[in-house]
Amino acid sequence: MTTLSLPQPRATHATGFWFVALAFGGLMAFGTLPTPLWPLYQARDHFGPVAVTIAFAVMVAGAAFGFGTLGHLSDRFGRRRIIAPALVVAIVAALVLMLWPDLPGLILGRVLTGIAVGLMASTATAYLTDLYAEAYPQRTGSRVPVLVSTVANVGGLALGPLLAGTVAQWLPAPLVTPYLLLAAIMVVLLLLVLSTPETVDRLAQGRSRPDRFTLRPGRATLFGSAAAVGFFAFALLGLFSSLGAIMVRGQLGITSTFVAGLAPFTAFAASAAVQLALGTVRHERQLVIGAWLFPVGLAITVGALYHPALGLFLGGAALAGAGGGLLFKAAVTQTAMAAEPASRAGVLAVFFIIAYAGMGLPSIAFSFVIRHAALAPTMIGFGAVLSLGTAGAVLTAIRRGTRLAV
Repeated sequence: MTTLSLPQPRATHATGFWFVALAFGGLMAFGTLPTPLWPLYQARDHFGPVAVTIAFAVMVAGAAFGFGTLGHLSDRFGRRRIIAPALVVAIVAALVLMLWPDLPGLILGRVLTGIAVGLMASTATAYLTDLYAEAYPQRTGSRVPVLVSTVANVGGLALGPLLAGTVAQWLPAPLVTPYLLLAAIMVVLLLLVLSTPETVDRLAQGRSRPDRFTLRPGRATLFGSAAAVGFFAFALLGLFSSLGAIMVRGQLGITSTFVAGLAPFTAFAASAAVQLALGTVRHERQLVIGAWLFPVGLAITVGALYHPALGLFLGGAALAGAGGGLLFKAAVTQTAMAAEPASRAGVLAVFFIIAYAGMGLPSIAFSFVIRHAALAPTMIGFGAVLSLGTAGAVLTAIRRGTRLAV
């Protein structure tokens, strides 16, 4: 009996590290690609903010399925054997979104996108750590893999709206061309991933059968606080992803799809930039800085809704995004610290389920509230809840991390 096998890799571990980072960023860009297009869908199909948010949030449901059901499998079967199918699923999702433009096709395409994201995110984070360790065994404990992983994640989320907004503004077929372009990019990324070496010994893992979720002794609270920080950080970023373009169009009166893509791009790009700038800072300090930037940025964003000004709105998005990015990076670091090495992908999968729940559920609640209340006061309440929740999670994370270091 013959078995299907992936092509033999040709890249080195060091080169494969960057191939995987590019694939991670490209697929995450696909996840936020429709962000500036939501007002176009809204105008074409005549649905409101709740329907837009649900269309966005079904990706979160797909991601939760991918994380929870499949995300841990790379610990057993290999990283490359999960990342390659993730890209294939994303390419299929792009084809569905192009060829089935009605609401059912949009929902199906977004669910498939979420599954691809769920397969990619936890696996890519673990894969990058493995590849870096193989390429640079003398650099034990380096923060480079986590830094590259988080920047690829959030940087990809930033590029998606900018790409779609630019293409939709100046090229024909704005609800088709962005998906076609990114599908072609993902085909190239798939070929690069297929040339990357595997880092999991399938025979050894088959004998040991690693647990899907195993934490190091005494680190359950550390993981719980990190997951809570991830939840609140992604709640902020999810708001800009799902409703940022609609705020720009409806509250600021700007109809350009390019400008509509700037709000989520600014939040995510600031998130990636601050992670690069402060990537070597201890994660405890990242938590503190992020916890301060987070509410300040939200307050400025609310001010821009009361006194409409694009510059003010983008400035608030940048500060809030920078805070969310630092919080997210520190949370990923603490999750990796809490996990048993053999269950790293499984633990990260659970972390991402919680974080992506933050990206979807609060935004849905927000969209329901603004059906019956004004946008600006709702943003004040939303910002207060997120800020207080973030502060509590950060304090717990710092205290627990300090105790473990003693």
